[in-house]
Amino acid sequence: MYAFDYQRASDAQGAVKTLAADADARFLAGGQSLLAAMKLRLAQPSTLVDVTRIPELKTVQVDGKAVKIGAAVCHADVAENAQIRNTLPALADLAGRIGDRQVRALGTLGGSLANDDPAADYPAAVLALNATVVTDRRRIAADDFFRGMYETALEPDELIVAVEFQAPERAAYEKFRNPASHFALTGVFVAKHAGDVRVAVTGAAPSVFRARALEDALKANFTPEAARAVTIPADDLNTDLHASAAYRAHLIPVLAARAVAKASG
Repeated sequence: MYAFDYQRASDAQGAVKTLAADADARFLAGGQSLLAAMKLRLAQPSTLVDVTRIPELKTVQVDGKAVKIGAAVCHADVAENAQIRNTLPALADLAGRIGDRQVRALGTLGGSLANDDPAADYPAAVLALNATVVTDRRRIAADDFFRGMYETALEPDELIVAVEFQAPERAAYEKFRNPASHFALTGVFVAKHAGDVRVAVTGAAPSVFRARALEDALKANFTPEAARAVTIPADDLNTDLHASAAYRAHLIPVLAARAVAKASG
């Protein structure tokens, strides 16, 4: 690990100001990806600006079906929050299955989204639930946020402050996980909104994406059988040491069917 400076931010404005003045500085949230990269000398930030103590980034607000979660809220707190479990149980369930206990205790919602790992769980929830990512300067719709592998719409000095969700009529997440990392080898989040269905897939491609064929099938018939009958092309999916593109293509409708069954149960 290379030498670096450490700063603890007390407010979002101060944190952003530091990064605006130093192109090599980085925000530090849970550090589950960044610190690992630094240990391997794959990343060399000049300064780490710790945003986990900023009060506004640590709050959870639930008002009716509206759920607003601060960017520095850790996975374990999302999973265990009684209001989230009552209003948006699919999101709490997803958070409770991220990584292991240490990862859930340290990793954060905002950090996961800003990193946009191809196999991360939260991006599937944000995209399927049509959430809004709130930053220090603007609001970004989920469909506009994810751009590609480890690439988002964020500017280099832009800080995620919170994520806003609207609870759908039904929702569920299913994943086939890597047994070592617990990342999603393939994960599918299905959300039935009023007059609409959104299906987001993670772990199968360079970035999270919406499965339009599954959405169309489930709009017509929201059943496991309808999901299972959809064929997903393998052309743009990942092949790696864990699974082939064809296997991931097979998993997507299978997992979607399981998610529909869970959401309907």
